[in-house]
Amino acid sequence: MKNVLAILLAGGAGERLYPLTRDQAKPAVPFGGIYRIIDFTLSNCVNSGLRRIFCLTQYKSLELTRHLREGWDLFSGEMGEFIEVIPPMRRVHADWYLGTADAVYQNLESILIEKPSQVIVLSADQIYKMDYREMLSWHQRYDAEVTIATLQVPIPDATRFGIADIDPVSYRIHDFEEKPQHGHPVLSPFGENMVSASMGIYIFNTDVLLEALREDAADENSSHDFGHNVLPNLLHRRRVIAYDFRDLNNKRVRYWRDVGTIDSYYESNLDLVSVLPELNLYDTGWPIRTRMHQAPPAKFVFAQEGRRMGVATDSFVSPGVIVSGGRVHRSILSPGVRVNSYADVDHSILLPGANIGRYCRIRKAIIDSGVHLPEGATVGEDPERDRAAGYHVTEGGVTVVFEPHD
Repeated sequence: MKNVLAILLAGGAGERLYPLTRDQAKPAVPFGGIYRIIDFTLSNCVNSGLRRIFCLTQYKSLELTRHLREGWDLFSGEMGEFIEVIPPMRRVHADWYLGTADAVYQNLESILIEKPSQVIVLSADQIYKMDYREMLSWHQRYDAEVTIATLQVPIPDATRFGIADIDPVSYRIHDFEEKPQHGHPVLSPFGENMVSASMGIYIFNTDVLLEALREDAADENSSHDFGHNVLPNLLHRRRVIAYDFRDLNNKRVRYWRDVGTIDSYYESNLDLVSVLPELNLYDTGWPIRTRMHQAPPAKFVFAQEGRRMGVATDSFVSPGVIVSGGRVHRSILSPGVRVNSYADVDHSILLPGANIGRYCRIRKAIIDSGVHLPEGATVGEDPERDRAAGYHVTEGGVTVVFEPHD
């Protein structure tokens, strides 16, 4: 992997994750207590031996940049390793990044300096575990010029994805059908009664990538996106191969999450506290790294009979948490959270620094970073009351509490 360059697309605003993305980019949103969303793609890179990484940022990137600087300083420049955070510098035209392809196009000079044989383009806002060495080996085995990672999904889920039409012998992709709403989508050659959906993970031979990006940049009608423009234009001119995603979790269902909405974010987090979660965070052979803040161990106090007891069951509890006479069940408690006496938190996500006052009742909610709920507050029991209080309530009934801006 020494001659492969990884490019992480980390500039997305994540509008469907609002208000969690109100003040930070989607890749920087906390996940699973101690992690950020970007940590999963970065961990895949490091565990796969990819140690030359460009991280392209744009939207509200300060928190993301700090996270990378303080938590991912494990690369040796002396050994030719790096993670470079590259904001839009408008080197080739006067605009900011106009799309995923344009973001890479604006950094052609940086790519040329590194002289990679292949470039792997990754999204920094997905949750999954994958060995990119296996995908590169497949790319080379089938003499591909472009390889697209695909995920087997049930036919009813095809309407949510771009579905690939794949030759069952050569695995060459003939076409894509974007979110097919009618008819019977083309079946996958990799699994019975399944379809193959694009994961937004691509390996390019560098010369092919550079040529494709220059052509796309010259097209005034293009939206400058890999999925909508660059790859469809290459299908019939270049050898574009499908790679079937192998999930390192080895569970019943292959785990890959976009967490593009509040509801999917909430469900993916709460899955972690299941007895047998689909995403295994305890695999020492494929560790997920993050920026660890200095904090004392979690603390549970007031072990008295009756209602006043500091206890958390079926939950993730991060360093620096204090459960002071409150009750927590099936929840995620991020670093620095405090749950005070007689409070009751159930099926909820408390983001860093959230403070739950005495006698609060929290149900099916996300409490944003730094929010201090006053004594006796009730969240998640009455959606209309939550909306009237200025909280955000999703279609799935998840209430998000956040501090309003002045």
